[in-house]
Amino acid sequence: MQPFQFNTTAGIRFGEGHSENTAEEVSNKLGNRILFVTDPGLVKLGLIDKTISALQKNSEILIFDNVEADPSLKTLLKCVQEGKDFKATGVIGFGGGSSMDVAKLTALLIGSNEDIHQAWGVANAKGPRLPLVLYPTTSGTGSEVTPISIITQDDLEKKGVSSSIILPDLAILDPLLTLGLPPHITAATGIDAMVHAIESYASKSINNNLISKTLAKEALKLLGSSIQKAVTDGNNVDARSNMLIGSMLAGVSFGNSPVAGVHALAYPIGGTFHIPHGLSNAIVLPYVLRFNITEQSAAKLYSEIAPIIFPDINTSTSTQDIASNFIEKLSNLSSELGLEQRLRDVNIPESACETMAKDAMKQTRLLINNPKEISEKDAYDIYRSAW
Repeated sequence: MQPFQFNTTAGIRFGEGHSENTAEEVSNKLGNRILFVTDPGLVKLGLIDKTISALQKNSEILIFDNVEADPSLKTLLKCVQEGKDFKATGVIGFGGGSSMDVAKLTALLIGSNEDIHQAWGVANAKGPRLPLVLYPTTSGTGSEVTPISIITQDDLEKKGVSSSIILPDLAILDPLLTLGLPPHITAATGIDAMVHAIESYASKSINNNLISKTLAKEALKLLGSSIQKAVTDGNNVDARSNMLIGSMLAGVSFGNSPVAGVHALAYPIGGTFHIPHGLSNAIVLPYVLRFNITEQSAAKLYSEIAPIIFPDINTSTSTQDIASNFIEKLSNLSSELGLEQRLRDVNIPESACETMAKDAMKQTRLLINNPKEISEKDAYDIYRSAW
């Protein structure tokens, strides 16, 4: 067994109503001036109200609700400035991956006063950060347990900070926060979580490890058995709970054994055309996996996890056949859940394939982990197939 490093969130709290009944612990952790980072949609829905009321018993709260999908550098810097002006003692990220990613870097930049442009990349953040607590409201990104934050630059390139410094002090997992999630978002974020586990399991990273692999398999078991019920019956708390825990486990997994080609090719779709991250992943997933299984080692790894998601899959055939069948079943699942299947379905022109291929090549942090090397021509061919 090769040496590896493994880091994750220091504390995880799971339970119905925990977004309220952990308020005293959260205030004790974050202090009496909390910057609450979220998005306008959740404010409009009133999803933050009970959590804010509970926190206000012990702390003063400043709500920053300007976070957009694929958050921009401008949004991040505005959040940092408002937090500094407020003299925040701690930061909460409440929402999907976008809000949590902004909260992570806001805590870092206020706590350390470092230059964000020096922090991009792996292990470049210096710290320290402000105390940080994250509340996921979707079951997809796993951002509450990952050392990664992704921000869209002015030129629409997505850049990331990857550092254990931005792992939060606490993750509050309350399935009740996910009950109002619409079916399409439930499906897209759920497939996103599955992609995290699949890519982590097959990652070529030198830090791919037994713990990550074990958690990836458990994540796929929970996600695969619950995603259809969560989409069709959004108020099923058991299904929502399984999705939330599955997403978290996948996050812990890929936070240590990083994702790869699917994400690298998904980022230009989201950054340039503002397609939600989970849907971007879902669209390119089968095409990247089909490319990968021409590498025998990747086919073997996919064949190992295939029966976890699809217990009825025929495992008596060849490794290559099992892997191919696995990919077809993933594609069919995505379609059955009502997700768009091709780039043309989300109004991306065929002419964009060339530019997206060039942009995907900038994601070296991710491409290095892919089971099979992806060239610019390969990326173009994958996009063309997906179009």
